[in-house]
Amino acid sequence: MSIVKINALTVPAEQREVLEQRFASRAGAVEGSDGFEWFELLRPVEGTDQYLVYTRWRSEEDFQAWMEGPMKAAHQGGGAGGGAGSGERPKPAASGSTVWSFEVVQQAAPKPRG
Repeated sequence: MSIVKINALTVPAEQREVLEQRFASRAGAVEGSDGFEWFELLRPVEGTDQYLVYTRWRSEEDFQAWMEGPMKAAHQGGGAGGGAGSGERPKPAASGSTVWSFEVVQQAAPKPRG
């Protein structure tokens, strides 16, 4: 079964739009990564200032390969859309980050309606 990685990002209210724009304009490298299965950016509705970045992978090895390759390059300024041509990295939109790891042990999809 798959593995799930959830990155809980603490995002101050004044940085929410910045974070969402950065995810919207991301290069899309994750979608083409071997073993990638799903991505969702979850905006908090109430009671928290944490966004959740949900990704599902075929295996831990596939996730680690993405972390050491495309993700690392993008976060080191090697990816597209890094800055305004000055070579400076933009200020992070999140003030904290925690990654949670899970194994999928059960799953269900909607039943087709006849």
